[in-house]
Order: sequence, then C-alpha cells, then structure tokens
Amino acid sequence: MPKMKTHRGAAKRFRVTKSGLVKRAKAYKSHILNKKTTKRKRNLRKGTYICAAEQKNIRELIPYK
Repeated sequence: MPKMKTHRGAAKRFRVTKSGLVKRAKAYKSHILNKKTTKRKRNLRKGTYICAAEQKNIRELIPYK
C-alpha cells in the first residue's frame, strides 16, 4: 500500500493541536478592510477550531500533521 498524499492546500490552511483539534484562521481578512470595523478586524485575527462535523474530512486531507 503506497503512502497517502497530503492535500497541499489543506496543509497550508490547517494545523492539528496536541489534543487532536484542527485549528484554522478566520476568513474575510484579506481585502476590502475599509468598511469593516476595527473591532471586527481585531476579532478576525484570532484563530478558531473546525466544527466537529468537518473534523474527520480535514484529518483525511492532512494525514501526517
């Protein structure tokens, strides 16, 4: 059985914590920032976790992380 390939796009976007949760960055922080409030942009800086329903799918894309 050959090794599984890592999905390179997913590998750049997700990290796995020691406890097994998948971390991600929040969206909507790249452009058109004038109309967004400072508070909203500040909250977009913080990372968050993938919801439980998507955990299995993401873990399959990044098997060696």
